[in-house]
Amino acid sequence: MSSIRTTTTAAGGGNAPAAGRQPHGGRENQAAKPLLQRIFGRNPLGWLFSAPYLIFVIVIFAYPLLFAIYMSFFDYFFAAPGANVDRPFVGLDNYVTAFTDPAVLQSFANVGIFLVINVPLTVVLSLVLASGLNSIKRFRTFLRVSYYVPYVTASVAIIGVWLFLFNQDGLVNQILGPLAPNPTWFVNPTLAMPMIAIYVTWKQLGFYILLYLAALQNVPTELYESAATDGAGRVRQFFSVTIPGVRPATVLVLLLSTIVGANLFTEPYLLTGGGGPNGASTSPVLLIYQQGIQQGHPGYAAAIGIVLVVVVLIIAFLQNRFAGDRES
Repeated sequence: MSSIRTTTTAAGGGNAPAAGRQPHGGRENQAAKPLLQRIFGRNPLGWLFSAPYLIFVIVIFAYPLLFAIYMSFFDYFFAAPGANVDRPFVGLDNYVTAFTDPAVLQSFANVGIFLVINVPLTVVLSLVLASGLNSIKRFRTFLRVSYYVPYVTASVAIIGVWLFLFNQDGLVNQILGPLAPNPTWFVNPTLAMPMIAIYVTWKQLGFYILLYLAALQNVPTELYESAATDGAGRVRQFFSVTIPGVRPATVLVLLLSTIVGANLFTEPYLLTGGGGPNGASTSPVLLIYQQGIQQGHPGYAAAIGIVLVVVVLIIAFLQNRFAGDRES
C-alpha cells in the first residue's frame, strides 16, 4: 500500500510542474509571434480591406474635428499659404464668448424648436406611412417612389416651389384669404422656423420611410397572426407588434433626424435669406458659416462648432439610453 501511495504521489508531483509550465509556455509562444501578427491578429487582410474607409474617416472627420478643437483655442484666421502670421492663444475666451453671445444662444434655441417639431413628426409620419405602404398590394412601387422623389430632388428646385407657394401673394395665402398670416410664413419671426421644420420633414420623409420598410420586413408575420387570433384589430396590432418590432429602426431614425437637424444650413440660408427675420431662423451651422467665412473669425466659429458637437452627442446619448433596445 505504501508503495502504491508513493508511486501515486510521485506521479502527481511529476504532473504538477508540467501543468504549471503551460501558462508560461503560452506567454512564451505569444512573445515568439511576429510583432505585426501581435498587432493586427491572425488575419491582417481585414485591416487591408477596411483601410480605405479608415483613411476616409481620419481625413474627412477626425482630422478636421481635431483641427477645429485646436483652432478654437486661438485667435485664428486664414492666411495665404506660406504666410507667417501671428495667431495668439486665447484659451477659453472663444467658448466664453459663445456662451454669452445672444446670437449663438438664439441659434441653439432655434434649432431646438426645429428638433422638437421635426423629430417627432419624422418618426410618427414615416412609421405610419411605411406601415401603410407595407400592407397595400396595388401601386406599391409607384407610391414608394413618389415618397422618395423629394428626398433625391435638388433642394434649390424644391425651395423655389415652396417660396412660390408661401410668399405674400402665393397660392396658400390666396386659399386662406383673411386667415393668412401677416407677415407671411417665411418672414414671420414666429412661423419661420416651424415652417422650415415642416419643409425638412416633408423633404426627408422618403428616406426614413425606406428605413422603416426595411425594418418591417424583419417583423415575423406570425406575431400579427397571433395578435389577430387573440382579437386584436389593426390599431392594436400596430401598437403591440409593429412599434416594438421596429424599435431598433426607431432609434436609428431618432439619431439620424437629430444629427441632420442639428446640421441645418441650406434651408434657412435659402428659405429665409440667411436666417431672417432678425435671426429667428438662424441655425448654429449657418452662424458658423457667417462667423468663420463671411466675418473672418474661424477660431470663434470653431468654438461654436465644438459646442454643437458636444450638445448633439449628449442628445444622441440620451436618445440611445432611453429609447434604445433594452434587450440588447
